Amino acid sequence: MSEPARRIATYEQDPYLTRLDVEVVFVGEIDGRPYAVLDDTLLYPEGGGQPADRGRLGAVAVLDVQQEQGEIRHFLEAPLEPGAAVLELDWPRRYDHMQQHTAQHLLSALALARFGWATRSFHLGPQTSDIELDAAALSDDQLTALEDAALAEIVAGRPITTRRVSPELYAKLDVRSRGLPAGHSGDVRLVEIQGIDLNTCGGTHLGTTGEIEAVKLLRAEKLRGGSRVHWVAGRRLRRRLAGHEARNAEMRRLFDSDDASLVEIAGLKLEQLDAGRRRIRQLEGRLAEARVDALATSDEPLVSAHFDDAEGGFLRQLGRALLERAPAKACLLTASGTKGSFFLVATGSESSLDAGRIGPRVAELLDGRGGGAGAVFQGKAGSLERRSEAEAWLRGELTNGKP
Repeated sequence: MSEPARRIATYEQDPYLTRLDVEVVFVGEIDGRPYAVLDDTLLYPEGGGQPADRGRLGAVAVLDVQQEQGEIRHFLEAPLEPGAAVLELDWPRRYDHMQQHTAQHLLSALALARFGWATRSFHLGPQTSDIELDAAALSDDQLTALEDAALAEIVAGRPITTRRVSPELYAKLDVRSRGLPAGHSGDVRLVEIQGIDLNTCGGTHLGTTGEIEAVKLLRAEKLRGGSRVHWVAGRRLRRRLAGHEARNAEMRRLFDSDDASLVEIAGLKLEQLDAGRRRIRQLEGRLAEARVDALATSDEPLVSAHFDDAEGGFLRQLGRALLERAPAKACLLTASGTKGSFFLVATGSESSLDAGRIGPRVAELLDGRGGGAGAVFQGKAGSLERRSEAEAWLRGELTNGKP
């Protein structure tokens, strides 16, 4: 007795259908996630580099679709009871996936036929997609050539069809494929771009290459002896261009410039910023030297000082200079700046204290974290409300003369 023919899901037969009357035949739960199995579905389950569809089953959102243990499970926002329901597809998401996936078929076919680069893998991401090609390195000219070839076929509007064939016929056809899934049996689904490509695939695709609209190769990077090519197609490309235009408009406003001068002006602004930072470090050094003169002459064994509008780098300069001038002293220095609050505990070579031992206690009192050993312990303070308590504790340590 022969096996019954496998029922072909509606998403495979008509990827443009957005609404379907279904029967919920089974409900279950996995790790707290309710799911439903239907008698048919127009939602694509994740696989082959293409993400799962989203939609609604009755009034409940479908959050994920997975093919597991021979059944298609629709993971739901809330549990449902078995029975009749209406399944609706998130069409904008599906159509985006169709555009990206069809573009991948076209790019992979042209990369192999015209340049000899086989596709190793495909990933359809939320913003960009990528294919891994069997090419050690790709120049800008090579990427442009592949992109131009794809655009020509998009303009040509070649029909795209799907069909299933027997294993015997499949073995006789010239099919571009990375191999069938492990354990596959039965007929094989093929996707054909007329005159361009015949490929094994279970995903959803457009009716013609013209619906891809356009494709842009963004960049290539070396990976595992090959090259990963990142790209966008269709409506994503238009959205990406709109985002770039919006950012450029804001940059033009900020820099009072045109597009052609934006990079040059941004470079000049960065140079000015670097110069300003160098000047600030010079001034901090001079300020530290001036403060050292006042702090080092104190009779107190503990130097305690706080600085507003300063950062951790200034405290380091000040602490080192101070202990070079007064090696018998210990110091507690704190600062509050735009990047938060900082502290530094340092002990001179002739001090009775060790910064590596007392530093963790100071950090605890200041609700902070830090590190160091020997002469300097420094870090970022969560709060300086208990600074006076930290100072009193250090004075007590000095009075007790603990090593």
